[in-house]
Amino acid sequence: MFRYNTACRAGLADACAPGLLQQISPESLTPANHHASPNIAAIAGRRKDGSMSLHVPPYQPLPAPGKTTDVFKVSVAALHPTQMCVGLAEVRSRQVDFSQDSRDQLLQYLKRKPVPIVRNASGRLWMVDRHHRLRGLIELDPDAEAYGYVVLELATSDRASALEELHRRGWLYLYDGRGLGPMVPSVLPETLSGLQDDPYRSLIWKLKKEGMIEPAPLIPFHEFRWGAWLRRRPLPPFSSSELDPALPAARTLVRSPAAAHLAGWKGRR
Repeated sequence: MFRYNTACRAGLADACAPGLLQQISPESLTPANHHASPNIAAIAGRRKDGSMSLHVPPYQPLPAPGKTTDVFKVSVAALHPTQMCVGLAEVRSRQVDFSQDSRDQLLQYLKRKPVPIVRNASGRLWMVDRHHRLRGLIELDPDAEAYGYVVLELATSDRASALEELHRRGWLYLYDGRGLGPMVPSVLPETLSGLQDDPYRSLIWKLKKEGMIEPAPLIPFHEFRWGAWLRRRPLPPFSSSELDPALPAARTLVRSPAAAHLAGWKGRR
């Protein structure tokens, strides 16, 4: 048993709430809707009306594993992120679930949910999904293993060239926990522990858990695309540890006709 350790659609463009670029520790859950410092605003690009512009790029869908796909065991610590943040509400929820499973039960679950991986010529591995699941897991067990399958082999050993190819495919999420960006690929964290907290990502996770948004597992950063859309809508201040203030308005918004263009929209059914 593990013990809990406290230690699109293509071309979607939306605005985000201004905020400070900061490294957020696993224990630091800060509210949404803060103000940006001028230097960070310059990086992200400020509109004439003072709002911040977030453009989630077009993407190529992720290949799903087939019956003959080689699914292999991999050290979670060996995987490099392709995004800058997670929703810590989901991370903490997954840790509670993991703490209730035996090691064998956990490995069986992880084998049913293999990580799509990009591998370069020198064997470096990037994970293109499952960041929340594995962030939660490695905090509980630094030696944790998961299962993965290769979705792309790269002939280059150069990190910058590899990240550029992932960016071209829409397989990088280059916005920080406040929705600021896009940043350059070189600033992506090297490890899962370096991912910041994005309260909007936590909010979308909660709405999906309530059945208000359909899953779309082969769309890269599907939840972040919904989060980008919500950032331009008025919501009361909230954080990943305190989602309740924003939930009533968010539930109405994601079921409204204004969200009908987003993959996973369910309307009022």
